[in-house]
Amino acid sequence: MRILFTGPAAAGHLFPMVPTAQALQAAGHQVLFAGSAPLDHLRQTGLPTVEVGDGSTLTDAFRRASDGIDPQFVTDGNSPEDAQRLAAAGFAEHGRVTIDDLLAVATAWRPDLIVHAAFQAAAPLVSAALGIPAVVHNFGVMSGIGMVGSLAELLADEYRAREVEGPATRTVLDVVPASLGGDGAGLRVRYVPYNGGGTVPVDLISGGSRPRIAVTLGTVVTAYAGVDPVARVIAEASSVDAEFLLAVGDTDLSPLGTLPANVRPLPWVPLAQLLDTADAIVHHGGSGTMLTAAARGVPQLILPQGADHFINVDAATGLGFALRGSGDGVDAALLSRLLTDDDLRKAAATIQADITALPSPADLVASFEALR
Repeated sequence: MRILFTGPAAAGHLFPMVPTAQALQAAGHQVLFAGSAPLDHLRQTGLPTVEVGDGSTLTDAFRRASDGIDPQFVTDGNSPEDAQRLAAAGFAEHGRVTIDDLLAVATAWRPDLIVHAAFQAAAPLVSAALGIPAVVHNFGVMSGIGMVGSLAELLADEYRAREVEGPATRTVLDVVPASLGGDGAGLRVRYVPYNGGGTVPVDLISGGSRPRIAVTLGTVVTAYAGVDPVARVIAEASSVDAEFLLAVGDTDLSPLGTLPANVRPLPWVPLAQLLDTADAIVHHGGSGTMLTAAARGVPQLILPQGADHFINVDAATGLGFALRGSGDGVDAALLSRLLTDDDLRKAAATIQADITALPSPADLVASFEALR
């Protein structure tokens, strides 16, 4: 089979698709990944890639969708519904400029199947226009089908211009257990963490003399808020008997002042490997971070910032494998509880078992073959 993958230029949307693409390629199928600029995340995967779009970025698309106003990722009090509406507007514009290129690629390469991120707005149109079966590849807790419908409404003029009535009939692939959400309307697959390349410091391979708490803000939050969301965590760290692994890449740390002796800043380290040596994690609530920690069975403290974070923290606290906090509300007692709460640790082990019980990407190859 020839299988065309495509998604928006954002790690949170692309990374969950990579293990699926790699499994199909390893099974002998031809895989091609159509992505938008910048292509850095896709180049690291080793998968063959083709660029679609006009070279503009996701940030550019959000500016176009908001009349030139710079996008604000961190919430200003908007409801989750408002956040999804704003996200749909930006991703619709991001997808709009890929329609012609994606049509051209699919027409020339003629895949048997198109697998697309729920937020890739052009793919359902292309799939319907060319009569190619589609798979909506979800990335977390929230509904992908709902977003596909919202994006199609925003691109109704593009559908009419190409005489396409609406998005193609599709199969949905969820990457979470039913207990965590998703659409539940098709296939489910085990979440296999893919966090890109990076070097793991050799002394992190084994455990430390003290408990370790990883602190991260993913790949997006720091661009809008720097390290402010975890400033209180770092300020309280010296009062906690643990080593804090501050994994925010090359983000400017100067707003934090002099770091406590038990806080260790790290370069970019693949999160799954970092969590192999951590006893807990503090993070922003992004799907990739939350699910990577869940797949490793690591207790979590989530400080939601925007996007889907509030949906994720509700799901995680509902199942008991995470605590919820706010930047100003974090104190040493809460951080100590993250390490010592037995119910929290048991719930983290339960969600890890639920994830492990799902079929692996390799196990689903036959299901994909049946869709052609």
